[in-house]
Amino acid sequence: MAPVTGAVAPDAEPAANSVAPDAGPTAEPVAPDAVVRPRRRGLRTVGLIAVAAVIGLVGGTAVGYGIQADREPTALPPLNQPGLAYPAKALPKGQEPDPLSAAEDHQAKAQGDLRKLLLPKPASARIDGQDGWESLDAYADDFTRPAGALEFELDADIRRIATRAWRVGPYKRVEITLGQYRSSGGMGASEYVMNQQRIAISEGRSDSLGHAVKGSTNGRYFVYPVRRQAGYLDAYDARAFIQHGDIAVTIIVYDTKKIPESEIRSLAERQLGRL
Repeated sequence: MAPVTGAVAPDAEPAANSVAPDAGPTAEPVAPDAVVRPRRRGLRTVGLIAVAAVIGLVGGTAVGYGIQADREPTALPPLNQPGLAYPAKALPKGQEPDPLSAAEDHQAKAQGDLRKLLLPKPASARIDGQDGWESLDAYADDFTRPAGALEFELDADIRRIATRAWRVGPYKRVEITLGQYRSSGGMGASEYVMNQQRIAISEGRSDSLGHAVKGSTNGRYFVYPVRRQAGYLDAYDARAFIQHGDIAVTIIVYDTKKIPESEIRSLAERQLGRL
């Protein structure tokens, strides 16, 4: 993604627009003449059969209710643990478990300043454009289809986005984005990551299905072969997409030299370790 400017305050509602993962190719419209319309033959017979089925269903249900009403109620089996009670008794004072520390409570970390969870730039690197909160409209503009990306993110209930990009030397650029979603169960983050992985695989340039990110349930990273075009420097890139709860992690590396697999793997594992 190109460097983007603009900021969104934490927990601020999306500015008129949001970002979204590339939703994939849009389906081609189908010509009206190509639509196959179902035949209407035999509808009378089908209707009669349907009516008979409904009558039989209603009649059988009524008989079933009558039989059940005449039976004696069946007693429930005893509880396996009859001593259980609700609400549960509180533990004696002084025996309560200690609250989780900030390092142990992953949810507490995710509700804090998202920018602090971004992997820091190397000492030899310099910030290149974005470093902090990123607005949704600016984020969406970096996708090949900004309108589709924006629609996806709004539907996925994007909450906030934090991005850090740095440059090493004249050409190498690394960008890490954390997108946090409001949807329960991490569904927004999961859908984003799965969509981006599907696109990465379908492009046909990556190393087959990519490689699993250690410590993640569904994170994968991809290393792409060189792209050459007359009059331009060689172009290499590597990507990683990881879900961690309600946060979707995107890591993109560009360079004019081959990117080692170990580099994108290390970035992915270290960034995941900060969440």
